[in-house]
Amino acid sequence: MTLSKKIYDAVKKIPYGKVATYGQIATMCGNPYYARAVGNALHKNPNPEIIPCYRVVNSRGQTAEHFAFGGNEGQEIYLRAEGIEVRNGRVDLNTYQWQNK
Repeated sequence: MTLSKKIYDAVKKIPYGKVATYGQIATMCGNPYYARAVGNALHKNPNPEIIPCYRVVNSRGQTAEHFAFGGNEGQEIYLRAEGIEVRNGRVDLNTYQWQNK
């Protein structure tokens, strides 16, 4: 299985109304240092209707300036549609981070 496939499969597991960090997805794929690879794969997301890349934020809960589907504002629209509060480009990870165990 390719790394991109692992990343997309991990992102599909993030529940509605929750977010995960790039590092969290990287760890799920076997290496916490893959965070940059996660960002690259999500930027090339082949099916954003199935792979909810907008649910992935950085380690501080910040949205992606270069979000492939509309920048910060586009990502924030998707997150707010799921009831996730975004303030000043940031999601409260204590409230909205998915606790995958």
